[in-house]
Amino acid sequence: MKSRTDHFHLGGTAQDRIKLPNVFWAGLKSIGITPAILIRRCNLPPTVHREESVVTTTQFFAIFRAIRELADDPSMGWKFMSQVETDQFHPTLLAALHARTYRDSIERLARYKRLCGAQEYSITSKNDETVIEVSFPFSDGEPVPEFLIDAGFAVIMELGRRGTKTELSAKRIELARPAERGNGLGGYFGCPVKYRAARDSIVLRSADMELPFLTHNDELLQMLASQFETQLESGRDKPTTLGQVKWVLKRLLSGSQPDLPMIARELGMGERTLQRRIADEGSSFRQLLNETRHELAREYLGDESIEIIEAAFLVGYEDPNSFYRAFRSWEGTTPGEWRAARRLDPAKAS
Repeated sequence: MKSRTDHFHLGGTAQDRIKLPNVFWAGLKSIGITPAILIRRCNLPPTVHREESVVTTTQFFAIFRAIRELADDPSMGWKFMSQVETDQFHPTLLAALHARTYRDSIERLARYKRLCGAQEYSITSKNDETVIEVSFPFSDGEPVPEFLIDAGFAVIMELGRRGTKTELSAKRIELARPAERGNGLGGYFGCPVKYRAARDSIVLRSADMELPFLTHNDELLQMLASQFETQLESGRDKPTTLGQVKWVLKRLLSGSQPDLPMIARELGMGERTLQRRIADEGSSFRQLLNETRHELAREYLGDESIEIIEAAFLVGYEDPNSFYRAFRSWEGTTPGEWRAARRLDPAKAS
């Protein structure tokens, strides 16, 4: 019988943006890690913990390294995902769970992950093996955190087990890192683990990939797939230049004074090009900076755990008096009065 090799390079994105869904923060709490502690350890702005927040690949890696350090448990990577309840799944995972077969599930996961950010899947089938690798095109050669690798492979395993409602096992796991005691990988995946391999991959049996999913729901699948395909085709997941600039500003404002050249470098374009695109979309860099500071100030002041002086620093004001003047120009009142009014009636500050 001739061998058959199929290559799927699905996913990918033109921008270094990775979404952190709400279930991610819920998962942290389930393993005893509070978002505030994690954010401080990674030196990230508090706005990272807001709805479906967006981070860069570098920040994403830093978050998962910090989780591993805080958890102090080499098995936490796969445990993190295996403990997530199905009803907490992100819609992209729900679409994968309601697919027709295991193969259909993984290919949909790979395709729809494009909507969540800078991750790429490679799925190679040959003879009786299907090899799946996950890569990050904006990693710049930085090693993928071990916790993240284990969690990513656990997602693939959990989809198969929950979809087929059987205790599926992988054929083998290949990891570039050296062996570590207590990680429980062999027991969880039910297969041999090869360390110091040339790559990080999960190898499944091709026969298992054709197993039907008992969770298949064609009506729900088509509804989700239609929504995702529309987003992929229309490019609505790609932000405007103004949105990109604000996103970078929110990342850089804490304790720094970002200027146009700095933002242009972050976005990988020339200053004149960026300035022209901002103008074409009806704004200016100064206006965007002011709007971003205003938005962030409202977010920070809405968090009672953040002192007003700290909020001033986080939106880029070294002098609190300058922050007070700016805030009065935005809201017509002082930060303290605004916070007090919000405390009495949240609707007044909305």
